[in-house]
Amino acid sequence: MSMGTISTVTAAQTYVFRDCPYGTWAKYLVLQDFILSILRASPSIRDTKSYLASFGPRKPPPVAPSLPSPPAVPVPFDNEPSVTAEHVTPDLLAPSPIISSILDPIYLRTALVKIQGPFTDRQLESIATGMVYLEKLGLVSVVVVDHDDWHKGETGERARVVEEAMRVTAALERQSAKARPLLDTIVRLGPGSDPPVSDDPTIEHPEAHALPRDLLAIRSALRAGEIPVLAPLAMDSFLRSVRIDSNDVIAALVHGMVNFESRRTSQTDTASSEVDLTPLRLMIINREGGMPSYARSGYPHLLINLESEYSYIRDTFHEPWQGSHPTALANLSLARTCLSYMPPSSSAVVVSHRSPKSLIANLVTNKPAVSSSLPHALLQGNRKLTPHTPTLLRRGLPIRVVRDVADIDRPKLKALLEQSFGRTLCERAFYERLDRHLDFVIVAGDYAGAAVVTREPAEAPDPPISYLDKFAVLPDHQGDGTVDFLWVALHDESYGLGLPSSVNTHLGGGREGRGEGHDLVWRSRADNPINKWYFERSSGHLRLGPWVLFWCDAEARLRAEGARRAAAVAGTGRRRDSPSYIEPEERGRLERWAAAAERIPSSWV
Repeated sequence: MSMGTISTVTAAQTYVFRDCPYGTWAKYLVLQDFILSILRASPSIRDTKSYLASFGPRKPPPVAPSLPSPPAVPVPFDNEPSVTAEHVTPDLLAPSPIISSILDPIYLRTALVKIQGPFTDRQLESIATGMVYLEKLGLVSVVVVDHDDWHKGETGERARVVEEAMRVTAALERQSAKARPLLDTIVRLGPGSDPPVSDDPTIEHPEAHALPRDLLAIRSALRAGEIPVLAPLAMDSFLRSVRIDSNDVIAALVHGMVNFESRRTSQTDTASSEVDLTPLRLMIINREGGMPSYARSGYPHLLINLESEYSYIRDTFHEPWQGSHPTALANLSLARTCLSYMPPSSSAVVVSHRSPKSLIANLVTNKPAVSSSLPHALLQGNRKLTPHTPTLLRRGLPIRVVRDVADIDRPKLKALLEQSFGRTLCERAFYERLDRHLDFVIVAGDYAGAAVVTREPAEAPDPPISYLDKFAVLPDHQGDGTVDFLWVALHDESYGLGLPSSVNTHLGGGREGRGEGHDLVWRSRADNPINKWYFERSSGHLRLGPWVLFWCDAEARLRAEGARRAAAVAGTGRRRDSPSYIEPEERGRLERWAAAAERIPSSWV
């Protein structure tokens, strides 16, 4: 639906509601803003299917066959109540079936939300609006309050955390949400008896835990349709209520809620709420927004692959950011801990109070506000990228680079390519060509995705052409961030090589930014639906009959040329000349690339 269509619908609906009472009109405006927020998220078909898989109807369990029931005894006609049209009161404000399906999701899920103040009352109301919208979409928040100005052991700390919990509760109720402050302890101090879900010693496990019976208050609130608001309190071994770090409370709740749902089928108590306690999202709402990135000159990370980027982000966290983003590393660690407990499809988002409606886009699409694999120049000019842009974090996959054909797992690569392209691979011809021309293969996880790059020969004295032969992601991993993780690694190993942003030590077997970048070339069928994605990431394209030839210019060369032009006019008062459409050294390259691409044989049967 285009924005012009949205404006037309809005104008028509405004005409219908113009004579409504003020209270009804206010509710309509809230509903309109909510629906427009969903439309602005621009979910794709895959995003919609993923959302419905989480919140839509489940397949009913098989019903055991039963004996036929005896025929019903007819009721005398005289005893039936008569219903006429006069008895039906039409509701002029009844929403359409489509709106009803949006506002009444069948399956409810939970999100752990940390509201990290200090916030003014107006800021809290903006945050509460986001929570209300999420609830309308089926995601019920379990809120834990936090405050950057709280200090451990200070006088009156319990009164302060209780007051903050009540402020958040009041803000939610002012937005017509039902909220319940939970001021008693929910979690207990200590690591608990459950073994850790990960053997990774670098994952920080919480110094608190929650037993199934401790979650009764949260379950009761959710069953009553209320948003539970928790103070960061815990019970110690002497049964005293003490304040602990909010991150420990959240991590303990995530672990406890996941364990509760995993054991629910074996419990005899089935009188549980209809809300699935397994957290689908972790949301951290603060004042500064996303986590600053070394590669983006302090602008936020858009998407973080925790499996492969966690250590690198900590190592490249600049000292000045300790003042502007004092809790960024603690929140990074919290996200890593919680996502290790949560399902693989879950994600975490760090967002500023200035953009609470971005939570809707995150819920519906489970994607960052802007794709992290877009060119840096395009991102720097994108109005969506600001210091307060949210950061999306996923558990992710390890990324490694393979440079020897002998190190490729051939059965797994074959399965990946055939499932991704829907065709049968001609293995002999494919690997014979790799034996001659392979440059490297970037592998995501256990062959959940791969990018195969070759060095295609060119006529002397031209250097070999860096050619993207295959780029594939398993269907099950399309839409979960794997494609962006893979393309960013491809950028760092090819056309982005030599830039400071390509110095990523987390890429196993990578060059870590050392070397000279090369133009990257590839081709795709003209009717390939993924071409739109390629158009956005390439420097240019050329149509070759049934094919489209794409390329990405070596970014280090472009920067060097820009610096040379700037130095040529320095101190003269003249404007710097813009790069030509075709630089002298670039003349004839398209013809060479097209000729090389046409010589590459098909890899399919």
